[in-house]
Amino acid sequence: MTHTFVGMPPFPVAAREALADTQLRHNLGHATATIRGKRDQVVAEVENWEELRLAGAAVKDRALRGLDQHLVQLEESLTDRGATVHWARDAVEANRIVVDVARRHRVDEVVKVKSMVTQEIGLNEALQAEGIAAWETDLAELIVQLGGDLPSHILVPAIHRNRAEIREIFRSKMGGVGRAAPSELSDDPAALAAAARAHLREKFLRARMAVSGANFAVAETGTLVVVESEGNGRMCLTLPDVLVSVVGIEKVVPTWAELDPLLRLLPRSSTGERMNPYTSTWSGVIPGDGPQEVHVVLLDNGRTRALADEVGRQALRCIRCSACLNVCPVYERVGGHAYGSVYPGPIGAILNPLLKGTGDPQTDSLPYASSLCGACFEACPVRIDIPEVLVHLRSKVVDGHRDDRIPKPEAVAMRSASWTFAGGRRLGRAERLTRLGIGVGRRFGAARWTATRDLPTPPKESFRAWWKRTDGRLDR
Repeated sequence: MTHTFVGMPPFPVAAREALADTQLRHNLGHATATIRGKRDQVVAEVENWEELRLAGAAVKDRALRGLDQHLVQLEESLTDRGATVHWARDAVEANRIVVDVARRHRVDEVVKVKSMVTQEIGLNEALQAEGIAAWETDLAELIVQLGGDLPSHILVPAIHRNRAEIREIFRSKMGGVGRAAPSELSDDPAALAAAARAHLREKFLRARMAVSGANFAVAETGTLVVVESEGNGRMCLTLPDVLVSVVGIEKVVPTWAELDPLLRLLPRSSTGERMNPYTSTWSGVIPGDGPQEVHVVLLDNGRTRALADEVGRQALRCIRCSACLNVCPVYERVGGHAYGSVYPGPIGAILNPLLKGTGDPQTDSLPYASSLCGACFEACPVRIDIPEVLVHLRSKVVDGHRDDRIPKPEAVAMRSASWTFAGGRRLGRAERLTRLGIGVGRRFGAARWTATRDLPTPPKESFRAWWKRTDGRLDR
């Protein structure tokens, strides 16, 4: 179970493979349609939904504008409450901090709350390299881990699996890493959940260290917030002696009061619920209650790079609800693995290039993994204009290849068009050859492009020829 996203092919290659998997497409279509329906129903109950979206976006923007001050305040508030705060510039530093804490306490296993940021930095692999097992306790994450798989959705990482596949994973894999699944296990959801509960319970009771992320971090009070639906988070946050929380610096919220719109937006946009079944908050160490040693790792890992991008910084508003994935026609057909990252779908198509920078073929392909239909912006609870950022990032990808020694065919075509359009005589001659050029292009040069698109049928007479013949009079 050491799969990573390293070495994933560019999106078009991966998407082509995913499209050939009919079972995957069926699973995705059914799951995304169900989530969309639930979300639409509970959103329709809120009369001022648009005002709530504006309020959520304003809270996140205020936090990002004063991020340096809010982070310092968060550190002070956490330290005052007995927590130890660490700063990590990248994945290597963050992993080293967590591994060092585990070594100091001589633990050989940790339990984890579902945390995308720890997947982002490859924490499980870093711990495994040191002989420390990291057990995922979210049901969907457990399925992914036992199956030696990769997550394919922000909210439902095992969305690409159906019940029959999950049953086989539980029956064949659980016994190798803990309590085995019942031999007569069926694919009934209640039976699958019961098998997972029994398997995880012994790990909760045995583990001395837990690792979490955080949905939000309140600077004013030094409070971390985790929202979840299964109760596994509450077990991880209260039972072990040591708790390490890895938190992206964009998760900071200035004040407790400003949590209000975010906690109303998140459950409706993610799970289609009016409120989260479990909302856990904790502030440092409480003597005799819960973990007696708390560490908080504040992670950059490209976030300051994204913050410096005036157009792209709005992506840091993201509250990881996955609403954009569930309405995206591209994601619904190819799934999350094709994006080659822990952050799939429309938000992943902009977040990955912003965090990593452009220049890598796989990352450079992501801004093009969209039809620009705009459904993602309409669904986003904090109004991230994903299509705007996608177009912005496409321009960055193009700019990065302007000085290539061997220009791409597209660049050659654009330069040729620019030279042609810059002169009236050249344009006139080109117009006379339009019909011939399009015919040749359909058969040869643009064959791949026209496989899914139509080139317009050229007019029998160009505008210039018509004007010369009629002197611009419509009655001729």
